[in-house]
Amino acid sequence: MTISEKLLRIDLPVNLEAVKAAFSIGALVFEGDLPASIFHLQLIGNDIAEWGAEAEVIAVFHTNAGHATLHDSAYDADRNIATGNPYKGLIADLQKRGVQVELCGATAKVHGWGNGDLLPGIKINTDAMARTIQLVQQGFVKITE
Repeated sequence: MTISEKLLRIDLPVNLEAVKAAFSIGALVFEGDLPASIFHLQLIGNDIAEWGAEAEVIAVFHTNAGHATLHDSAYDADRNIATGNPYKGLIADLQKRGVQVELCGATAKVHGWGNGDLLPGIKINTDAMARTIQLVQQGFVKITE
């Protein structure tokens, strides 16, 4: 394959002035070893920085992805392992980029998690479905991961 066959031309460039996105993350699906939802949050974060856009990005973890918000000892107890939360650095990086990370209150209740089980800065909402509806009604675009 020649170099010209490998060139990538963007046919539909996007440059937004404002972003209001709500990520609904109910399961961790992977791109290699990285959860796709986190990869996509990083990607839009990079775009927002490049555009200089005003942004509100909220990631709501729920159902089979809620454990990603737990601190090491709570993660280990929930997952029955002793490795600590492998996502904690990725979550912290997203928070530094301005992403608000939330945990579904219904998921927390089912698993017996409390606020003290969470990584720093994680907020618990009433439940993911009500929160997603609220955000959509406030003009956020819902992205399901």
